[in-house]
Amino acid sequence: MVVAAVSTLRILLITPPLTQLNTPYPATAYIKGFLRGRGYAITQADLGLELVLKLFSAEGLTRVFAEIEAGDFSLSDNTRRMLRLRDSYLRTIGPVIRFLQNKDTTLSSRICHSRFLPEASRFDNVADLESAFGTMGLTDQARHLATLYLEDLGDLIKETVGPQFGFSRYAEKLAMSATTFDGLHEALQATPNLLDRMLLELLDERMDQVQPDVVGFTVPFPGNLYGALRLAGRVKEINPGTKTLMGGGYPNTELRQLREPRFFDYIDYLTLDDGEGPWLRLLEYLEQERGSYASAQPAYAAVLPEVLAATQYSPSAVAADVQLAAALPLQRTFLRNHAGEVEYINQPFADIPHPEVGTPDYSDLPLTEYLSVIEVLNPMHRLWSDGRWNKLTVAHGCYWKRCSFCDVTLDYISRYETAPSTLLVDRIEQIIAQTGQTGFHFVDEAAPPLALRDLAIELLQRRVSITWWGNIRFEKTFTPDLCRLLAASGCIAVSGGLEVASDRLLGLMEKGVTIAQVARVTDGFTQAGIMVHAYLMYGFPTETAQETVDSLEVVRQLFGAGIVQSGYWHRFSMTAHSPVGKNPAKYQVVAVGPEPGPFAWNDLWHEDPTGANHEKFGPGLAKALYNYMHGVALDEPLSFWFDFKTPRTTVARHLIQQALQEPGKADIAKQHQRLFWLGNSPELRYEEGRKGRRAILTFFEQAEDFEVNVPVVLGPWLHQLLTRLTEDYNTKLTLKEVASSFPAGQAFEQFVVSPTWQLLREKGLLLL
Repeated sequence: MVVAAVSTLRILLITPPLTQLNTPYPATAYIKGFLRGRGYAITQADLGLELVLKLFSAEGLTRVFAEIEAGDFSLSDNTRRMLRLRDSYLRTIGPVIRFLQNKDTTLSSRICHSRFLPEASRFDNVADLESAFGTMGLTDQARHLATLYLEDLGDLIKETVGPQFGFSRYAEKLAMSATTFDGLHEALQATPNLLDRMLLELLDERMDQVQPDVVGFTVPFPGNLYGALRLAGRVKEINPGTKTLMGGGYPNTELRQLREPRFFDYIDYLTLDDGEGPWLRLLEYLEQERGSYASAQPAYAAVLPEVLAATQYSPSAVAADVQLAAALPLQRTFLRNHAGEVEYINQPFADIPHPEVGTPDYSDLPLTEYLSVIEVLNPMHRLWSDGRWNKLTVAHGCYWKRCSFCDVTLDYISRYETAPSTLLVDRIEQIIAQTGQTGFHFVDEAAPPLALRDLAIELLQRRVSITWWGNIRFEKTFTPDLCRLLAASGCIAVSGGLEVASDRLLGLMEKGVTIAQVARVTDGFTQAGIMVHAYLMYGFPTETAQETVDSLEVVRQLFGAGIVQSGYWHRFSMTAHSPVGKNPAKYQVVAVGPEPGPFAWNDLWHEDPTGANHEKFGPGLAKALYNYMHGVALDEPLSFWFDFKTPRTTVARHLIQQALQEPGKADIAKQHQRLFWLGNSPELRYEEGRKGRRAILTFFEQAEDFEVNVPVVLGPWLHQLLTRLTEDYNTKLTLKEVASSFPAGQAFEQFVVSPTWQLLREKGLLLL
């Protein structure tokens, strides 16, 4: 990679409120890592975290209570109780935040066993902590109680001084399905509330420190848009010459047809899809525009003077805009021209290849200040909200990209690229060195199984010890042996889409999996000690009441078999960029709006005339799943979970058990699969026994030692094979090649069904 000369631009990248409390959203770290490699000076800030820490402090809560007392709010009994406990909240907020930052874990005993925390409505339905966390989970119990305490305060703020507040969102409703900009515009023109003012105070400090020429915002979710625009408006107020940029998941899906000029009162340039290429072109343009742009780029010299001189709408400005749109060296970028109209410029630059995007750079983010919370007693949700996870992608896009409910037409799904495993582990080592954290969340849409295999082998080869989890598809490539390899490399959990648990609907979705296949794959992960989370969906087009109930029965059997440990039901949502949204008639649904407007357009309303009344199933499905996750009421009839009559299930009572009992392919039939040994190199000796001299191989492993007793002729051969596999994990020996080296006069086919072979397979001899 060629490194550019050092840029004169000062760039500030901001994550606006709010995403996660426990770990940074990775977008700014990705862009910073990429742009630093091109010579740009980057500062990044997570103003979501900073706002939470400013708000949930003794000083912040003092301001909250004072504003409530001075205001005219209609207060609930719960809020009145909290106001009476003001002193308790002010006394405890500092210690609780330190505890959730893992800076004072000794507080857990007081939180659990004394009346340390003031309690409001969030504590009314507190779970049985003993059964949820066990007798040894004191810190986890305290973390859950401290989270409820924060949520009580969040409720207080939402009811009074900050009605748009949420711990993972901020004014989300303003951006949800917002086909027009009117609601956001009105909110942004209103007098800032207390939370807005705190947020702007944080921005002012950053602007003073950095003095940026460019401020970039990532907006991954609807709940980040209001905060980003409020901050961008402040940037323009402080320094109108500072350029503001925006990108992220929300614009990538919602703003692809943007025609709203008022949006550009706040944001100068909006980019789509991966930001590396568009932002690089944009920054190069901005730097040339402010410096020697005309002399360095003669092709634009005739255009820019007229455009830059135009200060209002005029025929010359319009003509210049037409020239400008054709000439500007920009990629996937919206801007407002001098006629006040929105233009989209996308010159034919190549995308930055996935191997060249660089290593995410988390420097200057306060990694020790994030909060580890436990919101709900769901083991996978616990991973999302508890602990500091470095986020990384194994590949760009999705290798499957067929699911009919997914945005498969958009770049983040459709453009599939991989990076070599050596490069991925290089990045992992760099991030560990920078952050001191060895936990990784691979945020792929669906991590490719073969890429994960290569990554796992590279981690083991280089002795890089990490803990990781990520999203996958429950496809047959994830054999039990591959699951064991991934576990050995540090994998602790996977999440994947089971969706509807109906083979007919899985086929209509083009998931490429069956229920039986999902059962065997999840069993493989579970047997390897890897937790499995299932994304579940209800309300897919044409889904009947019978299929909904049958799906719940399959889910019940999966939990009953112990091969899925976590799950969550999502209601189907039709989006404009999915196959269902593009061709609703194929799926027998009717699109009923909304009509595309000048602003956001993605979520579509639809009617499903052939399906069930999906909405009424939601509460019962959620209640059943919650209980199944805790091993409760697995034997209750499915009708138990619903307050209306439901059909009896047609699913065979032992469907999942029968799928698990189906015989797999014999090892001898896996001639072209590669051998991989997870254990250590054995020691070889010979002993005389009643049946003559035998070769003894002794293995010294993590938890126990074991021995293998084989005929003398096989001892050296087996010792040499396992030693070779131990010393070089890149050794690629297929079963066929190993068979060809088997000692003469011995039957390899008998050896691979012998107790010795089975013991080695149990202890870590894999076929991949």
